[in-house]
Amino acid sequence: MEMTLRWYGPGHDTISLEQIRQIPGVTGVITTLYDKMPGELWTQEEIHDLKRYVEEHGLNLSGIESVNVHDSIKTGAPDRDKYIDAYIETLENLGKEDIHLVCYNFMPVFDWTRTELARVLPDGSTALAYNQTTVDNMDPANMFDSIAGDMNGTVMPGWEPERMEKIKELFEMYKDIDEEKLFENLVYFLERIMPVCDKYDINMAIHPDDPAWPVFGLPRIITSKEKILRVMKAVDNKHNGVTFCAGSYGTNIKNDLPEMIRALPGRIHFAHVRNLKFNSFSPLDFEEAPHPSQCGTFDMYEIVKALHDINFDGPIRPDHGRMIWGEVGMPGYGLYDRALGATYILGLWEAIEKNQK
Repeated sequence: MEMTLRWYGPGHDTISLEQIRQIPGVTGVITTLYDKMPGELWTQEEIHDLKRYVEEHGLNLSGIESVNVHDSIKTGAPDRDKYIDAYIETLENLGKEDIHLVCYNFMPVFDWTRTELARVLPDGSTALAYNQTTVDNMDPANMFDSIAGDMNGTVMPGWEPERMEKIKELFEMYKDIDEEKLFENLVYFLERIMPVCDKYDINMAIHPDDPAWPVFGLPRIITSKEKILRVMKAVDNKHNGVTFCAGSYGTNIKNDLPEMIRALPGRIHFAHVRNLKFNSFSPLDFEEAPHPSQCGTFDMYEIVKALHDINFDGPIRPDHGRMIWGEVGMPGYGLYDRALGATYILGLWEAIEKNQK
C-alpha cells in the first residue's frame, strides 16, 4: 500500500505540499481540480500542470478525489449522455497523464452530511459531528447556513456555495428517484465508462454514502456489504471498485468493517481509515475520533489487518482529523491530527507484516 494525504491544491488547501512531504511514510497525495464543477471537462493540460506541481514537490499524484458526477447522470435525465461523454473524455485525459485511480460518489445532493464542523471534545480539540435529531428538525435549504460559520474561511468539498444556492432545484431533480432508479443510473454510468477504464487501466473507486442511511428522504445505495456487492456484480469488471471508507460505512454500527473488506478482494482500490465515537444515548449521534482504537468505536488493528490480508496494495489515507494544537484550517483536513493518523496506520501495517513473517 501507499500512504497518502488528501490535498485540495494550491490556493485552496490550508496546508502545503512541503508540510505533507515531512510526514514520515507519506509519499503521495490524492487531489483534484478543485475549481471544476460536476460535468465540466478536465483538459489534459490542466491535469498535466497539477501532476507536475505535485511531483516538483517530491510527491506522487496517487489518485483523484473526485471527478464529480453530474446530477443529470445520477437522476438519469435526458441530457445525461452529454455529461457522461465529458466524463469519459476526462478519464481519457487522466489516463494519458498516467493517473490510474478515481474516487467518486453517487450521493444525491449532499456529498456528505455533518451537523457540526467543530464539536468540542473533552480534550479541547474539535471534530466533525452528526446528530440525526438536528437533521430531522432542519429544512435542508438551511443546511449550508448551519455549518458555514465553522468553515474557517474555506470552501468545504461538496458544500460549494454555487451548489448550495441551487439546493431547492436539486431536491426537485431527485423527487422521483428512489434507490432502485439511482442504482440503475449508476449501472448505466459504469457500463458507459468501463471501456475507457479498461483502455487506460483506471480504477473507479466508489465512495460509500455518508452517513449510511437516507438523509432528508434522499435515497442511499452504497451503505452496506450487500449493496456494494450488488454494484460489483452488476458491473463485474476489475476496474469497477470501491473506496473502502471505514468512517462512512462505519456510521452504521451494524456494518462489520473487517468482514466487508474480506468480501471485496481485488475490488478495493483505495482506503480511507478513520475512527468514530458514538454517543451512548443514540447510534445516530457520532463524532469523528482520533485514529487509535482506544479513542473511538472501531478496532483499527482489525480493519488494517483485513486490508493486509486481502493483499491491498493501493493508496490509503488517514481520513477526517480533529483540529488540535490551535490549528485553524479546513475542518477535518488540518495537518497535525491527520499526520498522527498516518503514522499510526503505518505502525499498524508494519506490526502486522512483521507478525506474519
